[in-house]
Formats: sequence, structure tokens, C-alpha cells
Amino acid sequence: MSFHSMWAELLPVGRSSASGGYRRFAWTGADADCRAWFQEQAEARGLAYEVDRNGNQWAWLGDPAAGDAVVTGSHLDSVPDGGAFDGPLGVVSSFAALDELRGRGAQFTRPLAIVNFGDEEGARFGIACAGSRLTTGQLTAEQAHRLTDADGVTLPQAMERAGYDPDGIGPDPERLGRIGAFVELHVEQGRALDLSGDPVGVASSIWPHGRWRFDFRGEANHAGTTRLVDRHDPMLPYAETVLAARREATLAGAVATFGKLSVEPNGVNAIPSLVRAWLDSRASDEPTLDTVVTGIEKAARAHADAHGVELAVSRESFTSVVEFDHALRDELARILGERAVRPVPVLGTGAGHDAGILSATVPTAMLFVRNPTGVSHSPAESAAEDDCVAGVTALAEVLEGLACK
Repeated sequence: MSFHSMWAELLPVGRSSASGGYRRFAWTGADADCRAWFQEQAEARGLAYEVDRNGNQWAWLGDPAAGDAVVTGSHLDSVPDGGAFDGPLGVVSSFAALDELRGRGAQFTRPLAIVNFGDEEGARFGIACAGSRLTTGQLTAEQAHRLTDADGVTLPQAMERAGYDPDGIGPDPERLGRIGAFVELHVEQGRALDLSGDPVGVASSIWPHGRWRFDFRGEANHAGTTRLVDRHDPMLPYAETVLAARREATLAGAVATFGKLSVEPNGVNAIPSLVRAWLDSRASDEPTLDTVVTGIEKAARAHADAHGVELAVSRESFTSVVEFDHALRDELARILGERAVRPVPVLGTGAGHDAGILSATVPTAMLFVRNPTGVSHSPAESAAEDDCVAGVTALAEVLEGLACK
């Protein structure tokens, strides 16, 4: 089956007719359809299909127990109303690259696997890369058992309802020990390749990033009868903090976003008593990130004090800089450079990936496919057909260079 036919087959799954975006959340009906599609693709190619203890799907060519396997793939779930390419492009391209290699008559000397990591986006349970984090032990079974969605359904309950056994979730060192290299292809979440004019690039690192919660506590009161000077409105210091985040990030060459907000009592005619906001910030290095977040918090406290509002700030998650395996990264650049007119660009990214989680345990690398607008996590996310095909070809060359020597 060609890349185009696989892409067309997967495209309608989990798509919202209202927004045009995707709602492929972990352990839901749309996720089940995606997982069924993956299994069908594996079995149609005669690959050995299995699901590991954490719900990640694997399709094997060769003996998994032999070790030193070359693994590729990505994820099929989405953020709320996300785009079509983030995740699925890597999985579809992996099957298409294998087809291309078989068409060339390539002889594999190492086992090859294609993987679909579960719940990469964390849209339902709030923890990104849950499948790979569980596998590597970065998310413990105890922590996973406490995760709940917006309806109070726990992660184990969701897995069980979807037909999977949650009792075995947890670290899987034996499986990780089989992997000699992991290469993830992903649509670029930015415009670096578009600006350089290259269809494909190699990742150098993932920026350090984290999430912080800001609780602005004021005083609820009547919106129509309370004088402005008598108010302790937490929405005001919150709004000023959003602007401060933009200023601090601009000065540092970083990014900072308040993208999630909870307001109490959340009435049109009521001054809020609580504004709870979540900050996402990322930078090229940890000192810069620390400078940005420290500056934002300092501004937030000053604005809160000016309005008679209390402020509590807590860090909810943090990921240090991820340097992809230099030898593997350089090997990818060398393989792709053999047929290229000019050197293949090597670029960093501010987005997290399963490859970043696995990098602490196994050699990992990433390929990026050009995104002409840079838009991601949105229905407007896109990649040109020719660039997608170029991505498949690049991945096939990499897999041939790594697994067919």
C-alpha cells in the first residue's frame, strides 16, 4: 500500500466535522480505530504484531530477541482539535519506508520494528508521552494509577474499558534492551526548514521546557455594584502577567505561553475569586529558561501586590535539554548527505517527543519534514505531498544505512 493510500485511509479517523481538527484521545473509540489500523498494516506486511505492557504497539521484522534492533515510528493520538500530521506522519512514513526498502530488495541484517507509542500528547490524562515514560520508568505505575481524565476516569480504568490489562504497566527494561537505535520522523513544528528551503532535516536537540501553575486569588464580588477601587480582581494581574511573559520571552529569544485558564466562579456578572493559569515556557538552554520564568514570576508578584491579590506559583513539570545521540545524529546526516546537493540541515526544536524520552536509555535521533506555515497542534497544520514523499525516502535511506549493512 502506498503512502498516499495509507494516508487517505487514516485521515478521517477521529476528525471533528465541527473544527476540522482531530480528537484522537488515549483509550477512546478514535484511538481504538487508529490502533486497529496499525495492526492491519502490520499484519498485511507479515510483520509480527504485539502490544507491550504499557499499551504501545509494535510491528517486528526479524527476531525481536536478537537485540540491536533499529526501531522507527511515532504516535497516532492527538491534542484537542490537533492537526493531521503530528504523530501520524511518522507512523505512516515508517510503513511506507519499509515498503520502499522491500521494493529495492534490501537485505536486513538487524531486526526492524515500527512502533506506535500510546498517549504521546497527554490530552486525556495530562501527562505527555505516557506510553514511552512508563516504558522507561520516568512515569511510575503508582503515578499512572493516580492519573484521571476530566470525567474522573483513571488511566487503568480507561485501559481496561478499551480491552487492555492495566495491571502490568510499568518499566520495561527487557524491551528497551532490544533496541539498538530509535529514529522518529516528525513534521517540523516550526518554520526553520521552510526558511532554509529544505524538505527534510535532522534534529540536534530538544529545548528544555516546563509547565508552571499560577494561582491568583482575589475576592469575588458583584460586577455591577463593586467600585473599581474596591476590587481585588485576580484577572487584572493575570492579564498583565501574560504581557510580561511575552516581553521576557522576546528579550531572551525564548517562548512563553499562557494557554490554559480556569476561573472561579466563572460568571459573567461576577468578579473572579480565583484565576488559575498555566504557563508553558521553553528556551535553547536551562539558564535562559530559568531567567525567563523568574522574570515572569517577579512581574506576576508585583502586579498581584498592586491589586491586593495573592499569588502562588508551582512548577508542575520540567524536562531538561535533550541532546540526541551525537554519533547517530551524525550518521543520519552522513547517510542523507551522500545523495544531497548540500548538507542536510541540523536543527533544534522546542517540542517534546517520544524520541526525547527514549534518549535517556537508547540511542535516538529524529528527522523533520518541512512544515510550510510552521503551524502545529491546529487543524491548519500541513505538509506538502512532495515533502512527505521526500520524508519517506529519507527515512528509507536511513533505515537501509542502519539496518541493512
